[in-house]
Amino acid sequence: MKQRYDELINILNRLSYEYYTLDKPSVSDQEYDRYMQELLKIEEERPELIRDDSPSMRVGGTVLDEFQKVTHEIPMLSLGNVFNEDELIKFDDRIKKEVNNPKYVCELKIDGLSVSLIYEKGKLVRAATRGNGVVGEDITNNVKTIKSIPLSLKEKIDIEVRGEIYMSKKIFNKLNEERALNHLDLFQNPRNAAAGSIRQLDSSIVAKRKLDAFLYHLPEASKYGIYSHYDALKFMKKLGFVVNKNIKKVENIKEVIEYIDYWTEKREELEYDIDGIVIKLDDLNMQQKLGFTAKYPKWATAYKFPAKEVLTKLKDIIFTVGRTGQVTPNAVLEPVKVCGSTIKRATLHNEDNIVNKGFMIGDIVSIRKAGDVIPEVVAPIIERRDGTEKEFKMIENCPICGTKLIRKEEEADYFCPNQECEARKIEGLIHYVSREAMNIDGLGERIIEDFYNMGYIKKIPDIYKLDQKKEELMELEGFGSKSINNLLDSINNSKNNSLERLLFALGIRQVGSKTAKILAKRFGNLNNLMNADYDELNQIHDIGSIIAQSIVDYFKDSENIDVINELIRIGVNTDYLGKVDVEIQKENITGKTFVLTGTLENYTRDNLKKILEDMGANVSGSVSKKTNVVIAGESPGSKYDKAVDLGIEIWDEERLLNELNN
Repeated sequence: MKQRYDELINILNRLSYEYYTLDKPSVSDQEYDRYMQELLKIEEERPELIRDDSPSMRVGGTVLDEFQKVTHEIPMLSLGNVFNEDELIKFDDRIKKEVNNPKYVCELKIDGLSVSLIYEKGKLVRAATRGNGVVGEDITNNVKTIKSIPLSLKEKIDIEVRGEIYMSKKIFNKLNEERALNHLDLFQNPRNAAAGSIRQLDSSIVAKRKLDAFLYHLPEASKYGIYSHYDALKFMKKLGFVVNKNIKKVENIKEVIEYIDYWTEKREELEYDIDGIVIKLDDLNMQQKLGFTAKYPKWATAYKFPAKEVLTKLKDIIFTVGRTGQVTPNAVLEPVKVCGSTIKRATLHNEDNIVNKGFMIGDIVSIRKAGDVIPEVVAPIIERRDGTEKEFKMIENCPICGTKLIRKEEEADYFCPNQECEARKIEGLIHYVSREAMNIDGLGERIIEDFYNMGYIKKIPDIYKLDQKKEELMELEGFGSKSINNLLDSINNSKNNSLERLLFALGIRQVGSKTAKILAKRFGNLNNLMNADYDELNQIHDIGSIIAQSIVDYFKDSENIDVINELIRIGVNTDYLGKVDVEIQKENITGKTFVLTGTLENYTRDNLKKILEDMGANVSGSVSKKTNVVIAGESPGSKYDKAVDLGIEIWDEERLLNELNN
């Protein structure tokens, strides 16, 4: 019986490969079902024979209490976006500065949710969501129900692949028909349906939703002797993964644009939703050379389809107050569906935007989703006005505390200057616990607001004192022993975060997550940063005068210092836990702009660039009047000639070594 059982698994896995990967089924559905029924009968009679890669695992049945967190060894970064031909050409121009005659791979941007799959010796051992890019959730049991994802590969290798889980239009429509008959809320669109399905704790529910997947990325292709993204896709298909058949390798940006134009017209004919086109540099070595920004790979981008616009009524304009005191006008709209989502509110950004576009309360306005994601109020439809519309007038006082608003000459936004403003405090607390900041699970916006109004959390350090209120919290509706313990564990764990998270969480004006990382690496601990003066900060590449002044002002405020000192007493970590850049203030390097040209004997260009930037220099790709020094190796080319013409200082490699070793 075991021999027949193993034979059936091999037959069913081969048939699935033919059906999903090759799109060439060799048997009818009835024949497949017959093999499956035979397999299930053996498993019922001999449960000790059941294998992890048995197709019977597809039916689900595992019920979890919660999803476990998993850390991605290689972060799952999102892509930067472009929205028109000019931006595509600029993307191509940036690539051409480093790559001669770049070749690209064009892919349909599947509108689903990202997944990481890990196989050991050819067997699926873990599937995880993208999460925040660094930490996701383990969804292995649910992914095993997706028939287009192989449980075992054609080769017994260790490998990680990444792709997109989605729901087809046909399955989506059928699911909503069933929900309507059962008087359940309908899913807004296939993406929401797929995301809601994959996060079901009961895997048997996921199995019934009939999700699908396309695989599109091999993070460590060089391990398998692959140095082309297109070859990596072919390799994944050979292993048994479903790779989208509409992927195309192109020779230049002109062919990229032709591919985009074709699918802009044909997208509605697909059996699944797409929201754009992904363009990736094909050469993996050059991908590695180009590297990443804080959020995106530099070697890829996503072209987002032009947003679909719909009309609705602008019923009112209301104002919200953010954590920095910024007051933002927001449109209250008659609910309208845009790209599958119901839109009721949208930001109007600031007074200038409203005045320049001529919005009036009561207008019929056009709405779209910028990048198919963020609701945007585009323009008023002036010809639809009937005389009942009201002029917009910017408020003069904070809508929460009544303090008179201020607007600096160089800024478009109004601010509430009252540090004690309730709205500012609540938004600051929400920001502190958010995923990109201290990442405290269980303290969402509503709970923060409730805890603030109940008096449990009035300032940041109070978050770490909630353990003293445990008995009181357990009496609140919706808070049981388990949820409170999980919350307190998450709060306690946040004390161990690296410095960059704390810096971002504190809400220092102008300091985003990327700037926080730069500062943390630069200074190593919070005390060093607090003691830095304006000139020292202003010399750091990517900081500049505005951010430098904002940091200095923040640490001058005695209330901010009191909060920091209390956090230190509580035990919140204030050290950078990564590799600290050695701070070397060099008179002839720090704060200066360098251009590299020619071939150097002792350094690669990337290596030298990092060394100089770690010393506080700025390394530019072109020579201009702002350039301080050109470092010239062998065969320096036109940059050397331009430096001579402009009278810019030129170093050879010997001078460079002397400066670095001094």
